[in-house]
Amino acid sequence: MTPLPSHRLLRLIAASMAAVALGALALLGPAVSARASAKAVRPTIVLVHGAFADSSGWNPVAGQLLASGYKVVAFSNPLRGPQADGEYLRQFLTTIDGPVVLVGHSYGGAVISNGATANPNVKALVYLAAYAPVEGESVAAANSLGGGHTEVTDHLIVRPYPGAAPGDGDAYIDPAYFHQLFAQDLPRSIAGIMAATQRPGALAALVAPSGLPAWKTVPSWYLVARQDRIIPPPAERAMAKRAGATTVEIDSSHVAMLSHPEVVTKLILRAAG
Repeated sequence: MTPLPSHRLLRLIAASMAAVALGALALLGPAVSARASAKAVRPTIVLVHGAFADSSGWNPVAGQLLASGYKVVAFSNPLRGPQADGEYLRQFLTTIDGPVVLVGHSYGGAVISNGATANPNVKALVYLAAYAPVEGESVAAANSLGGGHTEVTDHLIVRPYPGAAPGDGDAYIDPAYFHQLFAQDLPRSIAGIMAATQRPGALAALVAPSGLPAWKTVPSWYLVARQDRIIPPPAERAMAKRAGATTVEIDSSHVAMLSHPEVVTKLILRAAG
């Protein structure tokens, strides 16, 4: 048998190696593609407002999140009680496919704590100057954590609503005190509009016990607003610590998502991974 010239032999070896490499890529391709696809799935950011506010308070943050390529949904909080509102949120989340990051402001923190329990799709909880109660604790009781004190309950206007239990009603912050208590680092003109359009929360929601908190099993982030006059900052620090939350502090009023939207958005993006 006549030996092949060396140049032809080298070409055959190179061709054989290329064929093997292509075959390996064909086998690995689906796995690599699947991993890349899984990595590309971004969570939906669900924003949950608190009492004396509505979803419009999320507008600056929602805009930045949308511009960053995230799906965003603002949940309309019924403001009737942590466990009842948490169940409402739990059912709402069944309509969202894929991973979710829940963001709660103020009383909305109690709602995400209840609504995310035992939901494997919830990958992170973000508390913005928010309540993160333990089981059986009310938001009113949580205000006293760390020795803090709030004056907001001294400046409420309570109005009746159909079906309210005796002694209950819809609680509004007196507009005369709204800027001073809720949003002192915003212009008075903006705080005035917020006061006029605020959504009330049931008075009973302030003293209703919370359920089993999701933060026991779900990674959490917390923003402490050092100038908060609704939830005392010492109480915020105490709740963040016991939740084991990754915590940041800023000089902000209660409405950090309006006065410091860039900082809030950055924290949410960190939680979203």
